[in-house]
Amino acid sequence: MKRIVLMIVFLMAGSSLAMADTLQLLTWKGYAPKELVDKFEAETGVKVEVTYSNNEEMIAKLRATRGAGFDLAQPSQDRISSVQEEFGIYQPIDYSRIEADLFIPSMLEAVKKNTLVGGQSHAVPFCWGTSGLVVNTAKAKDATSWKALIDPQYKGRISYRLKRPVLIGLGFALGYDPFALYGDEKAYAEMLSKIEAELIKAKPLVKNYWANGDQLLESVRSGEVTVAEAWDNGGWKLHEDNKDIDFVAPAEGALGWIDTFTIPAKAKNVDAAYKWINFMLKPENSGYFTSAEKTPTASKGAGPFIDPAFQANFDRSFPQATIDNIKWYPPVPANLEAMEGKVLDKVKASN
Repeated sequence: MKRIVLMIVFLMAGSSLAMADTLQLLTWKGYAPKELVDKFEAETGVKVEVTYSNNEEMIAKLRATRGAGFDLAQPSQDRISSVQEEFGIYQPIDYSRIEADLFIPSMLEAVKKNTLVGGQSHAVPFCWGTSGLVVNTAKAKDATSWKALIDPQYKGRISYRLKRPVLIGLGFALGYDPFALYGDEKAYAEMLSKIEAELIKAKPLVKNYWANGDQLLESVRSGEVTVAEAWDNGGWKLHEDNKDIDFVAPAEGALGWIDTFTIPAKAKNVDAAYKWINFMLKPENSGYFTSAEKTPTASKGAGPFIDPAFQANFDRSFPQATIDNIKWYPPVPANLEAMEGKVLDKVKASN
């Protein structure tokens, strides 16, 4: 009987040890390249089990388990604080366990600020991208502001999506700080009214409102469009074939998204979670990720380890001052998003 009990205890201990030596990672496809997983496992002895997901599914999975089942998740930074306030599915980050010197300081501070709940922050940055202007500089060399989207000198050669980035970008260009107005619904409505009037007034200048990225790239490539609102990667792709076309971060600031690292409330292997975070932000590992996925990270020193062609795009478009001027999306209150939708509908329906 004692032998059986001892065997059960041994098996239970072995099971717990195996669980402790596994990192359950909930992330986006491409965010855990096999080469880096293999390297991490060899360096730490921790096995990584990856579940691919997206923002909505991550939230749903963690809500269903009240923050259990995973040790690390990677939601976008603007999808954290409101979810945390309502459901409590994440735990505060212990920044003493983060190697802060690995991170771009302005990006780390932005994520701390935008994931603050109950006086504690709940994420650190991993990778990011922006929207701004894609410009044919041979035909629109002065298009360096969001105002270029309503500038008569580019009549018939302007394109943008009827989505919130154009509202936010023009808000900054017209002298507002849209994100600072999130807590003042009346002031936000007044800003939107001004932007709505400007967009309706400038509607005759617009070649088209793009909805498909490939369609936009072809319009710019063919010369039909010389100034467009678009993502940085789109501009860089066009630049490969025509050096006159490039991504331009507007003077008021490009608009940035950040995907993060968060630790679920009931994570079992928190030690491994912090090890993975620091591992992925090491310059050589972040450089590998960026070269493979064509997406920059929050790693401060990854440049020398990035594919030279991609790094040339990054260096050209994002000197440090431009990075520091990026306007990172904070969580948007649902009622403001509804207000924005009505403005966009009015612009679309106007003559």
